[in-house]
Amino acid sequence: MARKGKAAKRGAGDYLTGHLLIAMPGMGDPRFAHSVVCLCNHSAEGAMGLIVNRPIEGLGFDKLLKQLGLKPVPSQRQIRLVSGGPVEAGRGFVLHTDDWSADGSLAFGPGLALTASVDILSAIASGGGPRQGLLALGYAGWAAGQLEEEIQRNSWLSVPADEALLFHEKASTAWQAALAKLKVHPAWLSSAAGHA
Repeated sequence: MARKGKAAKRGAGDYLTGHLLIAMPGMGDPRFAHSVVCLCNHSAEGAMGLIVNRPIEGLGFDKLLKQLGLKPVPSQRQIRLVSGGPVEAGRGFVLHTDDWSADGSLAFGPGLALTASVDILSAIASGGGPRQGLLALGYAGWAAGQLEEEIQRNSWLSVPADEALLFHEKASTAWQAALAKLKVHPAWLSSAAGHA
């Protein structure tokens, strides 16, 4: 039975750019189990986001700067490095507050930006750059309609992004913190979608 007033198609306001996706406990894809993903772009053409709670083991900011030949090392500031997703794992993206920008920076969501140039790494290493940030290697991508299908299959919850969740210092508890923002305890969640 169709509900009155419900549009069959998603409107532009229904897209989740600037939101966090929180993986449900029954997430079938182990690459996304207990993940928190910041959606940097979501439109009719698909979606792109960064997993923000998967630290990269064995690679710190100073080590990365050295590999890239950037100075100063040791840096005056540090940012966390995370595995942003399974697509193009060698490509880096800095997710940051929008108080700093360069050519090619993409502002999205409330107070957030994404920069893929090494200029931002040099700025941070020198003690400047954005107030908050993290470096993600790789990203998560969805084809047109794919993310919407996953949400309907009860794979994801969403919540508006905020700095406390995005730049959470303890990546191991970011998933629980994101659920807590929704006032949801993991034990209350079911992996089966409900239908009336």
